[in-house]
Amino acid sequence: MPAKYTVKMYVENGYYHLLNRGVDKRSIFFDKKDSVTFLSLLKRYLTNPDLLPPELQFLRPSRRSHLYEQITLVAYCLMPNHFHLLVRQKSRNAITEFARCLMNSYVRHFNDRHERVGPLFQGRIKGILVDNDSYLLHLTRYIHRNPEEFWERSLRDYPYSSYAEYLGLRSTSWIHPEAILAYFRSPLNKSLHDYFSYESFVEESKDDSSEILKEITLE
Repeated sequence: MPAKYTVKMYVENGYYHLLNRGVDKRSIFFDKKDSVTFLSLLKRYLTNPDLLPPELQFLRPSRRSHLYEQITLVAYCLMPNHFHLLVRQKSRNAITEFARCLMNSYVRHFNDRHERVGPLFQGRIKGILVDNDSYLLHLTRYIHRNPEEFWERSLRDYPYSSYAEYLGLRSTSWIHPEAILAYFRSPLNKSLHDYFSYESFVEESKDDSSEILKEITLE
């Protein structure tokens, strides 16, 4: 069972489900520009600074934390008024620094672009410690199925989630599905033998992920 959020201390090498929503359930991504900016921020903080393209080389030296060595992004999904990130951290304080940098940078972008002031999110980023394999696998399924409540096309076509990386349709250096996909290749994971692929697990599984993940809430 996951640990109840919001956590005040993160453990080394732990998997965490990070999530947040707009204040009063308002949209935090108005359009493609906002979503792409958020993804650019993820890339900025999770990529070796020496390998960033020129257009992202604008952080002050004191803020260029090498989080690419401390945080691994396993899965994500951006929704109109909230987001989900599944990460693994190597050091205890990495998520705290990552969340601070990501939230502050995006709020500045959003408020400047949309000429507004004040809080954008309903509070601090929430964090749930994922402490068993079943929860971990169903969490990625839940994250990647999130858009189906409004997205009328195939889930593989949703542009603001990591599902395309999991299906091999897109390669992104700062997204790491390897650990999850390995479960579906191992003969030891008998519980997954009914599924030919990760895609069939996500889209054809009759398991109720919401029951397994009942701790998730954005209240």
